Amino acid sequence: MTAGSRVPRWLRVTLPAVLILVWLVGAAIGGPYFGRVDEVSSNDRTAYLPATAEATEVQERLSGFTEGDAVPAIVVFVAAEGSGDNDGELTDDDLATIGETLTAVGELDVVDGEVSPPIPAEDGAAAQAFVPLSGSADLGEATTELRDTLRAGLPDGVDLYVTGPAGFSSDLVTAFAGIDGLLLGVALAAVLVILVVVYRSLLLPLAVLATSMFALCLALLTVWHLARSGVLLLSGQTQGILFILVIGAATDYALLYVARFREELVRTPDRWTATWRALRGSFEPILASGGTVIAGLLCLLLSELRSNSTLGPVAAVGIVFAMLAALTLLPALLLMLGRAAFWPRRPAYDPAAGQAGTAGGAERGLWGRVSRAVRTRPRTIWVTTAALLALGCVGVTQLQASGVPQSELVLGASEARTGQERLAEHFPAGSGSPVYVVTPEDELQQAADVLLQEDGIAQVAISADTPSGTAPVTADGIQAGPPGGPGAQDGPPAEAAGEAAAPPVPEPVVSDGAVLLQGTLDDAADSAAAEQTVRDLRTAYADTVPEALVGGESATDLDTNDASIRDRTLIVPIVLVVILLILMLLLRAVLAPVLLVLTTVLSFGTAMGVAALVFNNLLGFPGADPAVPLFGFVFLVALGIDYNIFLMTRVREESLAHGTREGVLRGLRLTGGIITSAGLVLAATFTALAVIPVLFLAQLAFIVAFGVLLDTFAVRSFLVPALSYDIGRAVWWPSRLARGPR
Repeated sequence: MTAGSRVPRWLRVTLPAVLILVWLVGAAIGGPYFGRVDEVSSNDRTAYLPATAEATEVQERLSGFTEGDAVPAIVVFVAAEGSGDNDGELTDDDLATIGETLTAVGELDVVDGEVSPPIPAEDGAAAQAFVPLSGSADLGEATTELRDTLRAGLPDGVDLYVTGPAGFSSDLVTAFAGIDGLLLGVALAAVLVILVVVYRSLLLPLAVLATSMFALCLALLTVWHLARSGVLLLSGQTQGILFILVIGAATDYALLYVARFREELVRTPDRWTATWRALRGSFEPILASGGTVIAGLLCLLLSELRSNSTLGPVAAVGIVFAMLAALTLLPALLLMLGRAAFWPRRPAYDPAAGQAGTAGGAERGLWGRVSRAVRTRPRTIWVTTAALLALGCVGVTQLQASGVPQSELVLGASEARTGQERLAEHFPAGSGSPVYVVTPEDELQQAADVLLQEDGIAQVAISADTPSGTAPVTADGIQAGPPGGPGAQDGPPAEAAGEAAAPPVPEPVVSDGAVLLQGTLDDAADSAAAEQTVRDLRTAYADTVPEALVGGESATDLDTNDASIRDRTLIVPIVLVVILLILMLLLRAVLAPVLLVLTTVLSFGTAMGVAALVFNNLLGFPGADPAVPLFGFVFLVALGIDYNIFLMTRVREESLAHGTREGVLRGLRLTGGIITSAGLVLAATFTALAVIPVLFLAQLAFIVAFGVLLDTFAVRSFLVPALSYDIGRAVWWPSRLARGPR
């Protein structure tokens, strides 16, 4: 009598039906949240800085000197050479028309504050204006509305560019606009094709994809409410990684269960019995695999950067639902479908296989040939594989992961980037994105002198009670100057006719006993040179005005990169220790977990080395964010260990019955096809990240996809089996298996 025959028929029907219904209801509730993520997400970089960062402190104090939370847009007007009557210069009529259009812009709902008049460049070929856009508005839509309004009144022969913080933020908003539809569609299509090719079935791939999508719906529902309540911060970048991680992980876990279920259908005629046996066989590796990934991700909570620390729990929530779906929804679906799920290649019941116990996999086919090669030349295989991987690690020295300019974050065409380039041709490159210095009022001049003496600073102004909100500052103190936004080209005060008195010196805005100085940078605010200027200023203030705080766009970039490098140095070794401890508990051994971690680290080094060569020499990327190696490490080590867990838990199971060396070969044959399929699925899903034109995601997509393929085809197929076979039973030291048959 089988186990299934002892279970009431009503329970065998009711239990899977209830599970499927619960997941259907959850997906129905969570599905609509795909279009609402932008309600609770933010791409403001200052929101992700540590609270103790100097740039964060300055950002928090800016509200005391300025009204609202406006994001500045810099509008650059450039005379087109050989066009119209200006022939490379802006005429007085052009400037008058631009001024009238800017006045009209000030009436737009998306504008929050006073719009500056056009400020002509000294060469007469360009002008700039500063437009404060509402921080509560959709910056993508606000920038588009601003651009359309200005272009409608633009004089002939004048080109227009919208750049600055608002322009670059708009680029990011536009880049992430396809994350709900395009990214998800590409990822699901790639997974579907792979599953159809692997199983040569339509029904089973649909069941696996349903498992992944339902897991994603409930994960997104949970994350949305956590972000809404302020528990988590969500960005477009984090959202994209969540989508890919859940789809890839849920599909991998589903493939492992499907392999066990199919194997059990051959051994027993009863689908209920096959389901429970498959669950017993796959529960531990799925739980260990998911637990390993979750533990690695939660190590990101130690990060100072909230963009890193919030990714950990967001992705961990996704992995939890991926595991739950693979261990509840998928078994329920396959139990209801039975052998029909595999149509037209239904697994037939084979009594001989059931009597023989664990089949061990046939020694024919690809994995039969691989296992014979491992049996024949284990040392040659693992030494050669390790040497090739070590050779690939050499490229790590070429990795440029010290940060990239904000203007390079979005791939492809960018009006904001072009506008910044045109701005630098006619004005100080840092116009519109000044260095902010918050200093005590009684040390105003000392703080201003430090700015004035810094080589990277073109001009200095102070927040003051003037129509423009600023006034020029020189070595002689605050000056009465013409109106203009931050970084305006400050000319000499207009001389009045005859006996008219000089204009009064403006009063600085004082907040909590401090004033705000603004230094216009010679270099683009997102450049390495601008970051060095900030670093030099902080060093100088430490000696002269210790209470002065330096912030702004350049300071935000600097503090972000410094925090990211610190995070990388701290978190990487912690992740390794955590994963090593989990493997020791899972495999009840010490040596095997150490070897698995070392092989995965070797694979990661190779992936980073090859990535550096590809980024620098083939794709011409300008560098990488310091967080790219950290994210790549967390994902690759956690996910790479997954495949070793799938392999070695099966090897341990087979070793208990057949000895270590035979267990290695049988485990390799039994898991070869399924792990390879899982690796292809995960690599394909991460590759889908490249459809979002953001440099960080494109680099992460390559690193993880290439690294997963390395783990799948080199580490798990050759290095680990050959090394384990060569060592023999000692690989399980100090467990009892180390004293069993070789």
